[in-house]
Amino acid sequence: MNIYDKAYEFARVLKECNEVVEYRESLKKIKENEANKKMLDDFRKIQFEAYSEQIEKGKLSDSMKEKLENMGSVVTLNPDIGKFLQAEANFGVMWEDVMKILTKAMGIEAEIDTRE
Repeated sequence: MNIYDKAYEFARVLKECNEVVEYRESLKKIKENEANKKMLDDFRKIQFEAYSEQIEKGKLSDSMKEKLENMGSVVTLNPDIGKFLQAEANFGVMWEDVMKILTKAMGIEAEIDTRE
């Protein structure tokens, strides 16, 4: 068994799995609409600001929580962005599961469960 052959086989299967197809197609749709792209970019900036504040201060300020919630509410009302965010989340779950399988096979799996 050649590990590289198996990696290419995995890549072919991954390319066609539902989570990747939906993620790729929903991203393409976002990129085709400049207003949606800007809205998603703005939301990502706020998410990053919130993450940075959380790391730096240990918690989010009330103003940052409100800013994040307000932008999140607006973004999820957009069906294309909502579909993209759901596809991204689905892909993330699938990818985390794949990484757990691979790290377990290598004997280096983490003992921390990140899902709540």
